[in-house]
Amino acid sequence: TKTVTIDKTGAGPVTAADIQIDDSIEVLNPEQHIATLGKEGRFRAEFRVEFGKGFVTAESLKKEDLPAGVIPIDAFFSPVHKVNYTVSQSRVGQKTDYDKLELEVWTDGSVRPEDAVAYSSKILKDQLSIFINFDESLEPELHEPIIELEKINDNLYKTVEELELSVRSANCLQNAGIKYIGELVQKTEAEMLKTKNFGRKSLNEIKEILVEMGLGFGVKVDVFDPETFFANKKKKESETGTLN
Repeated sequence: TKTVTIDKTGAGPVTAADIQIDDSIEVLNPEQHIATLGKEGRFRAEFRVEFGKGFVTAESLKKEDLPAGVIPIDAFFSPVHKVNYTVSQSRVGQKTDYDKLELEVWTDGSVRPEDAVAYSSKILKDQLSIFINFDESLEPELHEPIIELEKINDNLYKTVEELELSVRSANCLQNAGIKYIGELVQKTEAEMLKTKNFGRKSLNEIKEILVEMGLGFGVKVDVFDPETFFANKKKKESETGTLN
């Protein structure tokens, strides 16, 4: 707890800038009007400054041993003045069943709104940690799917041109040197997003098409050999034609 003072005489306004403070205190709104003095007026006051949390009413701050002339006022310790939130529908690719959260945060200037959100999120996480009954350091073992080549050979060995992508997505794959779908599905989403000019919109476009084919990103393919595949396919077609 600290005590600061204002002692001003003469005509003119009294503002928060007139508060006499040391280096440990900062007045965030020095333009705040407090009083207006006449020609021979004098304004003298002492303020008690202390740390606290949330909102405290003047009634709660009253103490029996306060000297005469002390005026308790409501104390608002939170740097966040106002928060609004809206939840609306959001579209990702062709899907429209996503929700989007928008936050509006007003502060007194002592903390940035984004920092206030980050810190409050940490507080919430810490408060809910009591419900965590497992070791967070243990990550679940992830098993990469292995493609059954017998079932989807044809899809793997199709060119990416057959996906009928938008011009932007097609150009990105071409610049990345990806010719076959079998090469594409072995890439992870993170790897694809590192591709030049390849954004989230292109990623979602390709994901939707791959899902329809029973495929996706980050798939492990034991053997992918286009040259051998097409040679065997040509040989098989030739033998079939001879039998006919």
